[in-house]
This record gives sequence, C-alpha cells and structure tokens, in this order.
Amino acid sequence: MSNQTITAVPGLSVGHHQDHDARTGCTVIIGSCRGAAYVAGFATGTRELDVLNPAHLAPSIDALFLTGGSAFGLAAAEGVVRWLEERGRGFQTPAARVPIVPAAVLYDLHVGDARRRPDAVMAYTACSTSSTDPVAEGAVGAGTGATVGKILGIEGAAPGGVGSWNHAAGGYMVGALAVVNALGDVLSEDGTILAGARYPNGRFVNTLELLRQPDAITRFSPQPTNTTLAVVATDAPLSRLELHMLARQSANALARRIAPVFTAFDGDIVFALSTAEHAGELDPGLRLALSAAAQRALEIAIERAVMVSGNIVSRRSESA
Repeated sequence: MSNQTITAVPGLSVGHHQDHDARTGCTVIIGSCRGAAYVAGFATGTRELDVLNPAHLAPSIDALFLTGGSAFGLAAAEGVVRWLEERGRGFQTPAARVPIVPAAVLYDLHVGDARRRPDAVMAYTACSTSSTDPVAEGAVGAGTGATVGKILGIEGAAPGGVGSWNHAAGGYMVGALAVVNALGDVLSEDGTILAGARYPNGRFVNTLELLRQPDAITRFSPQPTNTTLAVVATDAPLSRLELHMLARQSANALARRIAPVFTAFDGDIVFALSTAEHAGELDPGLRLALSAAAQRALEIAIERAVMVSGNIVSRRSESA
C-alpha cells in the first residue's frame, strides 16, 4: 500500500513515542527544511519559534518537535537536539554545529497523570525510531492524550489525536500532519460533527450553536487547555516567505474542520516546511495549486486524527 501520509514528502521522517499510562507523548519531524509558522490561536506554548521568521539568520531547521505536557513538555526538545548533535546536524557556528529545533506543545495534563510529561529521553527515543514509513495515526505521539469538544468539560469530550495525509500538485508532493486537541468539534466536509462534545445521553452538543445561545457567556467557563498543531510540508522549492503564505492559507483547513477554532482558549499553530535544497521561482498558478493541495491534505489529516482515535474519553481519576 502506498504511503499517503506526510512522510511521502522526500526528505522527511517522523517518529512518535508515548506513555500510554500517563496519556502523553511526543512527535518529531526530522529533515533539513526551510520553515515558517502561522500562529492563529491565543494560548500557545512554543520554543525557538523565532527561527521560523523569514528574516532569521538560521536559513533552515533540522527538526520540528510537537509534544504533550503543556509548558513542561518544552524541555523534552533537548532530547531531539542531543540526537541531532550526535549525528553532526545543525547550524554551523565557529565552535560547533547547533541543531535548530522549534517546538510547540499541547495541554494534556487533565486526562492522564499530570506528574508524568514527555522528557528528553522520550524525545530521543522518538528520533531513534523515526522513519519514512507511513505515519502512525490516532492516540499516538503528541496526540496520545489529545481531546476535542470540551465546552462541557473533559467528561463529555471525545478523543483527538494524530492524523496525516498527502496530495500531489504540479509534480510535487504536499503532505500534512495534525495533532488535534481542540476546544471545538471536528466536522466532516459537509459540516456533520465527527467528534465533539456530547451530553450525558450521548447526543452531540454542537458547540458552535451552544455558544450562540443568549446565556452562553454565563453558563460556560472554557479553560486554556486546547491546541491544534498542524504541519504542511512539500518538496517544492518555496522560499521562507512563500512558506509563511502557505501556512497562513493552510489554516483555512482548521476553520473548515474545527468549530469554533482560533479561540482565546486554543493555541493553534500551522507550520509549513520545504525539503527542497534551494528556493526557486515557481509559477504563481503552481503556488496557488500547492496551497490548495496543502489545505485539502490538512483537512483530511484533521478528520483522520479523530476518526482513527475511537470512542469518548473519560475523565482521569482524581487520584491519578
């Protein structure tokens, strides 16, 4: 069976590692890439995000690290740095090669053991097991403890997780990976709720409609425990500025498939990567086609993240 995930993009490998008992984990995307990021949410947790600014001195990154554990999980990126350093990868400085590894986190402390978070050992293991094989999806890696549809609290939430897909455009490959841990519901292409908040009787709440009720502002107190981390990648020779544009347009996938999205309680980020060695001139029509392919691949990745993950989750034991 052909690879229909992000690792079909030449030059990329992906590794997961997780602690299923603690319901947390991490995911690493390895490859020398130009990169960009579009920050769409308001509750982000990141490390070295500035290296993805088109004006930054470092021309490329060596890996992208996505992890659970909230802000605690950011320290785990050191495991990725160590793995890359041992293999001589990184930005050359007068004294040493310094691996460039931007990272972003999601909040999963309320579903597992909040005292156990991804650490450098877990991240190093994710690197060691990375491959170009089709990416494992569902409750794995950074999506191990992910949930969606949390307007009524974690008791009625549904599993989130990792999803991935790819499309071809103009002779290039465009892949996407999503770690979905959203406040809102996840929708199908026709707007049907695939996964989201449910009442105790099992019926979908429909978060967007619930929030439109006159008394909604007094009935709910959302918490900043939500984030969708999305990655689109291609072997097309896009510049860093063009990658920023790609990330921004790809964010339309989140708007089409998650409702509501980009809220004050979500830390949504879309990353865009190019594995081409050099940026080149592309026809404007081709750039538009690449953006359309990236958006479509990301929409399907979001859908797959919840479809693979399974049934409604339960709140962790208070004694955990």
